[in-house]
Amino acid sequence: MINVAIIGTGAIAPSHIEAYKHFSEKCKVIAVCDLYPEKAKKALEHYNLGAEFVKDYKELLERPDIDLVSVCTPPYTHSQIAVDFLDAGKHVIVEKPMASSLEECDAMNEAAERSGKILSVIAQNRFRTPMMKLKNVLDTKLMGPILHTQVDSFWWRGHSYYDLWWRGTWEKEGGGCTLNHAVHHIDIFQWMNGMPSEITAVTSNTAHDNAEVEDISIAIGRYDDGALAQITSSVVHHGEEQQLIFQGKNARVSSPWKLKASKSRGNGFPEEDKDLEDKIQKVYDEQPDLEFEGHPGQILDVLTAIEENKQVLVDGRQGRRTLELITAIYQSATLKKPVALPLKTDSPFYTRDGILKNAPHFYEKTKTIENFSDNTITT
Repeated sequence: MINVAIIGTGAIAPSHIEAYKHFSEKCKVIAVCDLYPEKAKKALEHYNLGAEFVKDYKELLERPDIDLVSVCTPPYTHSQIAVDFLDAGKHVIVEKPMASSLEECDAMNEAAERSGKILSVIAQNRFRTPMMKLKNVLDTKLMGPILHTQVDSFWWRGHSYYDLWWRGTWEKEGGGCTLNHAVHHIDIFQWMNGMPSEITAVTSNTAHDNAEVEDISIAIGRYDDGALAQITSSVVHHGEEQQLIFQGKNARVSSPWKLKASKSRGNGFPEEDKDLEDKIQKVYDEQPDLEFEGHPGQILDVLTAIEENKQVLVDGRQGRRTLELITAIYQSATLKKPVALPLKTDSPFYTRDGILKNAPHFYEKTKTIENFSDNTITT
């Protein structure tokens, strides 16, 4: 039995708790930690956990009965908590974004290597059937080289969203919609299409004057072969219509799933390539559905890796790549010039102090509340 501790019982913690309860034959939550006892006790009662409550996570570090920890705290705390638990010999799952800076990511990965324990960064959208099917299609290369990728990470959040004490600040949240919302799609993008060699970006805050950070960003990625990618991150899009479109030389595919293949007529105009469409559709249809999706799918991946001493799908190196791309977007938008990838340690945005020194303040945060009475997350 794998014994689990939950660190932080805010809005994302239920996704972890419910996922662990899916696999009660493999694991059990035996401790929860939160700065706010009433929040933790509410979670204990709601999920009938029968677990112990502690206010300081350090009380759990030397507990030999804890094997795995889920870190569900605000982003600026992720690195220190994860490093402490890894050095204490615990496996760690950390919520997205992995950390507030690449320097912190590197410290976390070094701790994982020192300890030999698993560090997995939440990227629950990889563990969805449509995404696995799309990745399998792209891996066949039937589409030909990818020429253009479109990432629309469209979300909508009201003005009060940034009233929560840690949101909307570079110090506590680490960034705006690019880091904390589009991280899902940016992770999928780099997993499926690899890292571009250059990023050019702009950011703005158009509707949330209670936040220092951006509420929209638009980035262009360039690959060495000339291919381009456009990434829009937003919390101002009504309807929250989200998509990833991959335009190959021979065909286009996307999530939500749509397939179109064209071949050239003699005069260069397109006609449908039905044979290729049938081949690609067959690959998509033959990929089996996942039994568990989202957080349960990823947590099962980690539990299985612990039991069988296997690699996880999303480790700390993968989590760092996603943050590196996001950091490049911030650096380009701030310095108003293209940024070459990979980023080096002399990047002005490599450290948390560098981010705090250089990142633009669109507005100054004036109103803060400790907790919302309504903790509902809509997706």
